[in-house]
Amino acid sequence: MWKQAQSLFAEEEDEELQENLLYETDDLCSLSSTQRLYAFGVCSLAGLVCMFLSMIVFAIPIKFAVLFTFGNMLAVGSTTFLMGPARQLQMMFDPVRIYATSIYIGFVVLALICALWIHSKLLTMIAILCEICALIWYSLSYIPFARSIVSKVTIRLFDTEI
Repeated sequence: MWKQAQSLFAEEEDEELQENLLYETDDLCSLSSTQRLYAFGVCSLAGLVCMFLSMIVFAIPIKFAVLFTFGNMLAVGSTTFLMGPARQLQMMFDPVRIYATSIYIGFVVLALICALWIHSKLLTMIAILCEICALIWYSLSYIPFARSIVSKVTIRLFDTEI
């Protein structure tokens, strides 16, 4: 019994230490609120520019995939400047959106593998389409009731549930 209590106490201490380490990284960045907003704007704009430039090289799927995915990651990562990296990760891996986040990250990795390693134009384009769908579903998780509304609409329109 004593060993069980000690192990439970040790587990709680480990969890507290991990949480403290996550939140201490937020304090390492001493940007003011204005600087954070500027960094968010610049990072979002850079992501949008990369995504726009990817449309120009759409005929070359490998360049398209790399530019689009990089722009996508910049745009999603830009919110880190607003809320901090620990809060961003906590929200991304919240039980409500853990599956959407995992699927999105999986398709980002898959698109890059198809473009840079396999060099398959068809697989790259399929992975990019799936990445876009996963990003939309992930983004909807931040809007209250958005995913349930989309599911209901798809049931009515296509007789299929998402």
